[in-house]
Amino acid sequence: QVQLVESGGGLVQPGGSLRLSCAASGTIFGITAMGWFRQAPGKQRELVATIISDGSTNYADSVKGRFTISRDNANYTVYLQMNSLKHEETAVYYCNAEVLHSYADDLNNARYEYWGQGTQVTVSS
Repeated sequence: QVQLVESGGGLVQPGGSLRLSCAASGTIFGITAMGWFRQAPGKQRELVATIISDGSTNYADSVKGRFTISRDNANYTVYLQMNSLKHEETAVYYCNAEVLHSYADDLNNARYEYWGQGTQVTVSS
């Protein structure tokens, strides 16, 4: 019912920057929270950053001061600006969204979680 499509991944040198985008489409009444997670080879998926509808943000300690999450509520899009990237941040980055499909969902406090397919970020010289 909802698709999340990420873009912006690629190869970057250590210390470089990338900007990821994720656009949600489908049956959407509203989106409460959107976020980015990442999974490196052989490791568990971990939180990078989240942003809720009022603009409040939360970051993993390891990215504070270097990454910035933002969202375009009108277009159901979330962005992740990544600066000063490190080799160890090579991973597949996944977009996540908590979606309401209808007004009824809002009344019932129902949320549905969706994931994107992931975009590869490789930090290497």
